[in-house]
Amino acid sequence: MRIPAHSVCTAIRADIVSGVYERGSRLTEELLAKRYGVSRVPVREALRTLESEGFVTTRRHAGACVAEPSEQDAADLLEMRMLLEPLGAARAARRRTDAHLKVLRGLVRLGQERAGRGEDLRSLGGWFHETLAQASGSQGLTALLGQLRHKIAWMYAVEQPARPVESWAEHGAIVDAVARGDAERARALVALHAERAVGAHRLRTAARTSQHAVNTVGARA
Repeated sequence: MRIPAHSVCTAIRADIVSGVYERGSRLTEELLAKRYGVSRVPVREALRTLESEGFVTTRRHAGACVAEPSEQDAADLLEMRMLLEPLGAARAARRRTDAHLKVLRGLVRLGQERAGRGEDLRSLGGWFHETLAQASGSQGLTALLGQLRHKIAWMYAVEQPARPVESWAEHGAIVDAVARGDAERARALVALHAERAVGAHRLRTAARTSQHAVNTVGARA
């Protein structure tokens, strides 16, 4: 059975984001195919997709390598997210379905229950924002926001909100605006929420190897 290239792409992207492959390290088709148990064809397609997303770059005489984004690249991502998430929320207010609202309200209820117990709610917050993007009804915008979230997670360490109860109250207010169909209110609330969240982002220090030509795939397979 042929494994789809998008599944291989998802796996490689996840390993890049989690730091399995260091920035600047080589990504050879042969070793990637061996690691993920696939042929080189879906690996080749996955690398092309990841290059278009900015996770991979092709170097002369070295082939595919994990990209090495600059601090300005990282700052640009946060700025783009702060512009696009409010747009997604405004569209969600116009296009959301009852199913979207049910999931969003469930996530808010869960977040508010756990916020006072000191639990790590970052993954729950990510799920909330992913669902909000899906509620926009725009596949292109949803895909772009998803890509931004992956790249931000790769470049930044995100701390827990200093006031998690207030943060989840903001999530609840966003859902209320979306439920009422108040696009401008939803846009404004998400813009404010995103602006406050930026302070929790700390740029990761890229691990540097003495020889970028060493392929970490082989070492960790």
